Amino acid sequence: MSALEKALNHSKNIGIDECEIVLIKKKTTTVRITDSEIAEIKQNFDESYGIRLIHEKKIVSIQTTSSQDIKKTIDNAFLISSNLKSRDFWKGLPYNVNHKKIPATFDEKLEQISGTKVTDIAQSMINSADDKKINTITGSLNIVSEDYEIQNSNGLNFNDKATYISGIINAESELGNVPVSGIGHASCRTMEKFSAEQIGFDAKTMCVESINPQKIDSGTYSIIFEPYSVGELLAFVVASNFNFKTFSEKKSCFSNDFEKNIAIERLNLVDDPHIPEGIGTKSVDDEGIITSKRNLIEQGTFKNTFSNLFDSYKEGKESSGNASRMGSPMGRSSEPIPISQPHNLKIDSGDISQEEMIKDTKHGILVGRLWYTYAVNPIKGDFSCTARSGIRIIENGEIKSPGKSVRIIHNLPVMLKNISAIGNNQKNVIQWASLPSITPSLKAENIFVDSI
Repeated sequence: MSALEKALNHSKNIGIDECEIVLIKKKTTTVRITDSEIAEIKQNFDESYGIRLIHEKKIVSIQTTSSQDIKKTIDNAFLISSNLKSRDFWKGLPYNVNHKKIPATFDEKLEQISGTKVTDIAQSMINSADDKKINTITGSLNIVSEDYEIQNSNGLNFNDKATYISGIINAESELGNVPVSGIGHASCRTMEKFSAEQIGFDAKTMCVESINPQKIDSGTYSIIFEPYSVGELLAFVVASNFNFKTFSEKKSCFSNDFEKNIAIERLNLVDDPHIPEGIGTKSVDDEGIITSKRNLIEQGTFKNTFSNLFDSYKEGKESSGNASRMGSPMGRSSEPIPISQPHNLKIDSGDISQEEMIKDTKHGILVGRLWYTYAVNPIKGDFSCTARSGIRIIENGEIKSPGKSVRIIHNLPVMLKNISAIGNNQKNVIQWASLPSITPSLKAENIFVDSI
């Protein structure tokens, strides 16, 4: 009998109404790159259990790394539950599910990768970023393989093996009038689709083309956001507005706009958990609910939100299959209480290349990377971010020169209605400890920037 089965039997024997137990076994290999060389390679093996008990509609959660302590941990939690408030809206944990395995979410080569191979990948990232104009190369490579299992007292028994790989390189140069940098990034689920060389090349190109940046005057511009910067906006500004809890509490800037037009007609924002190679791809969410594709914005119209069991039940609704126990740097954890989160936020590709976007821009800026992105006034949709890397000044359809840093303070509802072009260069993006997204470049009009 497994530790999970023992936990369920014990909870039943002591009279607990419902029990859910999660087991995560995770191997994480991390390479840290500093001063243009591999500074550290480390490997962690984690095994932990997350337990959620529901008795008389009172919910208590516990976590442990020892299978031997599970029964004692459950006993202690059960005693605590008597002091908690009943959640009268709670309808129950899910039952067993039939699901289909999604391709390109597990790679045995990544699960069994050797230290030598990991070193070779990291070194390829460094070598492809190397250039006489580059002073320093930093970055990291993370490879994760995990075995995730969830069982509950309603008969749910789900197991999933997954792999992830993500690399990032930051190339820095002090050659010009001010220090500049460039970033290269890639993430996927299999070795076959991962290009270490492209990561380094992208970082080198952005950095070298940023040397000797010119001051950007404060004013209104057309801005072309490249995929990595769009991913930053999706993760830290856009996503929360479609969280059902935020929406129902009237804290979304679109809380009064359900089924209304909130963006240009060409814009489709989708939460797609079934994309091969997607970092957030999964057939079953982290509570055991079948996942499904959800159109959040469909042809410019606000169509859906995302939620887990608890937040849905609270409003008399059903879960959308978006429960997440997010792990670091990727994958899942044994966090006993899941949160609501999109799986893969995807902006559907347009029919124009980034080069064509530039040619169609009279007075604009190309932004490769954003920093310090956050909502200033979430209810109104105001946000702030800083463009610091990969900035290009565009005049009359041509890149005139690199640009210095600028601060962007803008409004999300306004920006969505002022998108003038959607690129055809869709790319997997994941910000550090944040949401996975799949997005092309976007061009938006009439955005005010402050020179820094």
